[in-house]
Amino acid sequence: MDTFIIIAIFLGAGLFLNRLIDLIFRLIAKKRNSSHLHFFKSMANAVVVVLVIYSLAQQFSVTKDLSTTILQSGSLIVAIATFAAQQALSNVISGISLSATRPYDVDDKIKVVQGGSVVAEGIVKDITLRHTIIRQYNGESCIVPNSVMDLAVITNTNFTENIGNFIEVTVSYDADLQEAMDIVQRICVDHELTLNTMENKVFVKGYSENGVTLKTTVWTKTLDESFRACSEIRVRIIERFRERNIKISYHIITISNE
Repeated sequence: MDTFIIIAIFLGAGLFLNRLIDLIFRLIAKKRNSSHLHFFKSMANAVVVVLVIYSLAQQFSVTKDLSTTILQSGSLIVAIATFAAQQALSNVISGISLSATRPYDVDDKIKVVQGGSVVAEGIVKDITLRHTIIRQYNGESCIVPNSVMDLAVITNTNFTENIGNFIEVTVSYDADLQEAMDIVQRICVDHELTLNTMENKVFVKGYSENGVTLKTTVWTKTLDESFRACSEIRVRIIERFRERNIKISYHIITISNE
């Protein structure tokens, strides 16, 4: 009878601890993104189960020696497995580091650059202990190991209060430059999504064989608004330039049959 009581006590303690862990992580998840917590919770639950089983086995002479032997063998197996899976372990350690420092979070828009090359650019959809899943703007999902994320340069637009995006347009040398600059500036200021004021000037970037290149910055609150605002501003610039007979320069190729 005492045996069943001991087993019941240990099983009850294990269930209680796991329920307590679930409750604690649910409370934390209300304040922080739960994606960073799934794996810590799973690891904590697994540790509780192992400790309960080992402690229970230590209570009986029949299983005491066996549990000690298994634990010692398990330590050797863990050491061998750790040596054989160094890369996987590196990803796990990097995942823990990223979860602690939080350079990005789920639904953040990021660009990952390593060695001067863009590894991935898009929206973070999930963060695991091994990898980070980034949905790129073309719809593809890029699965990047956490060891790469930990060493890469990450541009996180969600850390930026406002987003600036350049707009350039090349007009012919015959165009009225001041009028063209005023039109671009007014369109940027009047757009409902921009944060531009009349102090956001339009500048002459340079000269080319096609004409004079004008450049300005469009400011918005978010990256999504920046995409939409820049697209609509470009359309309005073309329409307004046509009305004012301002030519946007482009290449003309003449093919002769002679």
